[in-house]
Amino acid sequence: MCTKLINTLIVDDSPLVRDILRDFLEADGSFNIIGEAGDGEEGVQKILSLNPDLVTLDIEMPKMNGFEVIEKVMQQTSVPIVVITSQDTAKTAYEATLKGALEFYPKNLFTSALSPQKRKDIYETLKRISGIKRVSVQTFEGDVFKDELKSTVQTYTAGCPENGNRQVEKRDIKAVVVASSTGGPKALSRFFSLFPADFPVPIAVVQHNSSGFDESFAQWLDTYTPLRVKIAEEGESLKAGTIYIAHTDKHLMMKNLTAHYNDDEPENNQKPAADVLFRTAAESLNESVVSVVLTGMGSDGAEGTRKIHERGGVTLAQDEETSLIYGMPRAAAETGCVDMVLPLDGIPPELIRLVTPGK
Repeated sequence: MCTKLINTLIVDDSPLVRDILRDFLEADGSFNIIGEAGDGEEGVQKILSLNPDLVTLDIEMPKMNGFEVIEKVMQQTSVPIVVITSQDTAKTAYEATLKGALEFYPKNLFTSALSPQKRKDIYETLKRISGIKRVSVQTFEGDVFKDELKSTVQTYTAGCPENGNRQVEKRDIKAVVVASSTGGPKALSRFFSLFPADFPVPIAVVQHNSSGFDESFAQWLDTYTPLRVKIAEEGESLKAGTIYIAHTDKHLMMKNLTAHYNDDEPENNQKPAADVLFRTAAESLNESVVSVVLTGMGSDGAEGTRKIHERGGVTLAQDEETSLIYGMPRAAAETGCVDMVLPLDGIPPELIRLVTPGK
């Protein structure tokens, strides 16, 4: 059986980096390099003329930077773009996701020191991303996005009985756990902008992050929310009003409102895995935890959702309409253990209701 090759365009002003990426991609046998571009303007021209399945894109380039390339391209077509940038521009890479990029990696990852497992993980991620045909370029600025989602909330709520949504009884909530993957940075920046600074419980997040930009991700996300955002540290007591981000390449666990890590094998091909966080939170907090599964590829978070449901906790998932990738939320919903499926903007108000006395 002949497998279709993934037509890929490499856009970077460094000939050396282009050669490295070409060698890396061609070594897998699944990627067909159909062209290269040495600056942003040439990149736009070749994306539009060659119609690639996948684009790797630098941010800092002459004539037109990566941001401008993404904006220009997304005005005319939808193509999966992966940003490959320098470590010192990690925050910039996250900003690129708001404009439509789907994933990002540091350039210094692509060396001979790259482990076989990490190499395999990158190949699999790129293959999945190349199959995404609908890339949302909607921004979260101003009231436009908010107004559009208000109508979505009303429409969806009207159909709740048929969809199995039910009013969840309030209880003493002690923590919220969140899972996200592809499309997650963009969704999380919007999601956490809707929380009050005095949110009365801690929130732990597993965002699949193969780039190693975990510290930069926390710093970047902190600029979008009144809550404090930081990396969860081993043995740290989890406090109200704080978002705790899992370290890259370790499984974050929650035990009695304390953060711990283990170095076990990946689950669902992910490390950190949301299932580990959800499962340990359920085992120690029982009915006092709320889980949220947001946009992402794969099924991570589904079994953790089941475990939280079995222990009496509350389970929420993002709906298909507002998910960039309706993979993880779908897998969670298909367990039959999700209490409410809601649009992205509908989840924070429900969390606020659940944790606020008298609301």
